[in-house]
Amino acid sequence: MSTAAATSSRPGEVLADLLPASRVRDVALVVGGAALTGLAAQISLPVPGSPVPVTGQTFAALLVGTALGARRGFLSLAVYALVGMAGVPWFAGGGSGAAAPSFGYVLGMLLASTVVGSLARRGADRSVLHMAGTMLIGEAIVYAIGVPYLALATGMSASAAVAAGLTPFLIGDALKAALAMGLLPTAWKLVDKK
Repeated sequence: MSTAAATSSRPGEVLADLLPASRVRDVALVVGGAALTGLAAQISLPVPGSPVPVTGQTFAALLVGTALGARRGFLSLAVYALVGMAGVPWFAGGGSGAAAPSFGYVLGMLLASTVVGSLARRGADRSVLHMAGTMLIGEAIVYAIGVPYLALATGMSASAAVAAGLTPFLIGDALKAALAMGLLPTAWKLVDKK
């Protein structure tokens, strides 16, 4: 088998599938995805009037899902959530535990990474247009779980939770989506050229 054939992409693959298959690879990818999300969560900027900061966490979670696929993406974010709930301070701003008002976003990222990973297996990570839709779906899932959790955890009304936990983040999420829209399709083009 030639090197070109070994590195060329096939339908149904995600980027992680291009690495030689083994159980060790899968464990390393899952742990690496959790660690990447934990590191990205430390990029944290407070938002005035909101208990939820702007972080790199959502971008990392969606990137992990699309690059690793649904199963490994889910496992990565499950490890991230469980280890953070156990007390490792790697949620946004060094937080941990399930009591934080922003924990619903972590749960949303768990589901979102699974969904975008499934879409990536169907080729949604290979073009800018498809990647835009994939990121939009992933972000919508994160907010669909995160905002109601924020309302319940803080006693905010639904409109106050939207104002504090969704609206201030839309521009930043659009920028993160634009980065992912360029990053993953470009990675596939580079792989396919080899």
